[in-house]
Amino acid sequence: LRQPPLQNRPCAVTSFYRPRLMPYSLNGKTLQLDRAFTDSTGVQRPANWLRLSTERDRELLGITWEAPTDVSYDQRFYWGPSNPKQLDDVTDDDGNTTTGLKTLWKAKQNEIAASLLAPSDWRVVKELEVNSSFSAAKSAFPTEWQTYRAAVRTACNARQTEIDACADVAALKELLFGSATIEQQQTDDDGNGVVEPDTITDEEGNTVDNPVAGNPVMETVANPNIATAWPDPVE
Repeated sequence: LRQPPLQNRPCAVTSFYRPRLMPYSLNGKTLQLDRAFTDSTGVQRPANWLRLSTERDRELLGITWEAPTDVSYDQRFYWGPSNPKQLDDVTDDDGNTTTGLKTLWKAKQNEIAASLLAPSDWRVVKELEVNSSFSAAKSAFPTEWQTYRAAVRTACNARQTEIDACADVAALKELLFGSATIEQQQTDDDGNGVVEPDTITDEEGNTVDNPVAGNPVMETVANPNIATAWPDPVE
């Protein structure tokens, strides 16, 4: 089957891709490790030659080292390096809809919520079966479980709203998989960045030059760009 163009393929929630980089080059041609090659003099070199050769050996043959470029990308969000997947659903003139990342990840939140609620579903069924009415069952259902299950649904709704608010794919990835904390420069009451002072007091109480004067003063804070956390389970 003919594959649709990259921008129109359905967005898959899959894995992370990191290609194998080959940094050696000869006459503009990439040399792969553990593979035989013919050098510029016409001599066939064995597969282990690059691993066993010295820097001087390679220099004499004109083999150069090319600094590897990081072309890794997260397949859950990108078709390739700097090629993000479609963020929103798009419907063409024929009425065909291509699903975007937002729809996929909102559906994923529903799946997560269902998996968090499933272990306590039997508790709800039990109370409904042993009590004469819904109100009686609700009253009999332990408060901590009611609170937890409501918190799961609230978190799911909040996360889906946050997904909808993402302006681009980078923001969506940060929302769902960003670090819990980030490093940022401290600010004063006026919102100005705080820097190291010109002088400091040493252990003997003397005022001395600060070797890091002018450098920003950093602090660790909660990442404001990540999604609402799921509630802790009931013990």
